[in-house]
Amino acid sequence: MLTRRTFLQSASLAAPLFAANSRPNILWLSCEDMSPDLGCYGDGYSVSPNIDRLAAQGVRYTNAFTVAGVCAPSRSGIITAMYPSSIGTHHMRSKGVPPPYVKCFPEYLRAAGYYCANNVKTDYNFDTPITAWDEVSARAHWRNRPKGMPFFSVINFTTTHESQIRAEPAAFARHMERVRPEHRHDPAKAILPPYYPDTPVVRRDWANYYDLITSMDAQVGEQLRMLEADGLADNTVVFFWSDHGRGLPRAKRWLYDSGIHVPLVIRWPGAIQPAAISDDLVSFIDLGPTVLTIAGVPVPDYMQGQPFLGDRKKPPRRHIYAVRDRMDEKYDMIRCVRDKRFKYIRNYQPEKPYAQNIAYMDEMPTMKEMRRLAAEGKLTGPRALFFRPTKPAEELYDTAADPHEVHDLAASPTHAPVLEELRQVHSAWMKQVDDLGLIPEPELQARWRMGGVWSQTAAPVITADGASPAGALNVTLTCATEGASIAYTTETGRDARWKLYSREITLTESAVLRVRAIRIGFLESAEVVAEFRL
Repeated sequence: MLTRRTFLQSASLAAPLFAANSRPNILWLSCEDMSPDLGCYGDGYSVSPNIDRLAAQGVRYTNAFTVAGVCAPSRSGIITAMYPSSIGTHHMRSKGVPPPYVKCFPEYLRAAGYYCANNVKTDYNFDTPITAWDEVSARAHWRNRPKGMPFFSVINFTTTHESQIRAEPAAFARHMERVRPEHRHDPAKAILPPYYPDTPVVRRDWANYYDLITSMDAQVGEQLRMLEADGLADNTVVFFWSDHGRGLPRAKRWLYDSGIHVPLVIRWPGAIQPAAISDDLVSFIDLGPTVLTIAGVPVPDYMQGQPFLGDRKKPPRRHIYAVRDRMDEKYDMIRCVRDKRFKYIRNYQPEKPYAQNIAYMDEMPTMKEMRRLAAEGKLTGPRALFFRPTKPAEELYDTAADPHEVHDLAASPTHAPVLEELRQVHSAWMKQVDDLGLIPEPELQARWRMGGVWSQTAAPVITADGASPAGALNVTLTCATEGASIAYTTETGRDARWKLYSREITLTESAVLRVRAIRIGFLESAEVVAEFRL
């Protein structure tokens, strides 16, 4: 467990390790609900020329995994570099309250002089603090930064989201405006996983999903061309990734590889050899620490992620871990641990079926088709597995021999040593990260918000230094709430740009200082205003 002293040492907004003018820019091009279904990963059905080109210029990771098979818990892990079940963000859209030492990692970049812009997805399972980003909007872009500042820019494409596979024809047609007719996917040529029934409905969803990948790939190309036009490509590290696996049944929301195995492509001119391939295990809680390391910013000790690139990268992981808890309106609890070959799944509520009715999931035509065929008794073999009335307590898969994870080896005497090893690894990990999954969600909420009342961050205190040099005034900002971050501005109006407070402010002219404080999971403080005349 982290002590109060550890928090003070590791969570401080430390100075960068090297000068601003030698730091690279960092660009994240992220998408949603997509497995490594790309040409550069050997998928012959996919049409993804821009991402394939990016992979040819950098490194393609073959063993990258998210920490959850659904967006909000996954993204909470990405933005904090912490496992969702360790910080209370493991239930879908749960409004968790992480420990006070937990920050959104862009704060450390902002404190080190980076301009941080997010266009536009957050969805962190907690409200985005005002201190996390310089700009969060549909207009957020590296082009909005002050001249000369290095940037960390996130462009998130929603094109491949589950909802778009089943979008109304007019909405789907708008996505297809970016896709050449000859690049549309023929449902008849789709190669379906063995757990899907082979029907026109399923093939149509599968082809739609691939069409959306092609449309999103065109958006990636647009951003890369903008980077080139700005003369920034040679000094920008570009990441491409998806927040979790494909948005189809038995993929999204699940801990099979179809739900957590994702693409990760990185181009770093001069540091990564072109057309490189890495089979290192990468967890998506490692993304933030890797960005910090590339930027020359110390990685806080409390973070559970570790850098996998840069001068201070850690040895490759031996295992990755993922979690599933409440999914929309239905409860379940599943954990998994995976090495490069074997996957262990622990079902903590085996009495529940896999295919619980979840309203949003059930809107997918493929899901409706599978339920219809299951009710008619027409699903056999791997296609029937998902509709069993209960789950085994443990599952074990050889992902090399069985990439679709349909042959459970948990009862195999030959694989008993592997089962026992991964069972022990899983148990040790749950203890190490203080997994909160066994605590009922209402009890967690009661701990965080007694009587359902949200705690409010204390109002910040503004202190002027009477010993400031002539013609200037040094101002210090503090907040009594443990773990709170502070933002300030001298601008007025709703569109004011808020800066992260990380060191003493020096005013050289008269100003009205507006200050707010926020701890993640708390309500924002009241705004404090002070006028200074110089």
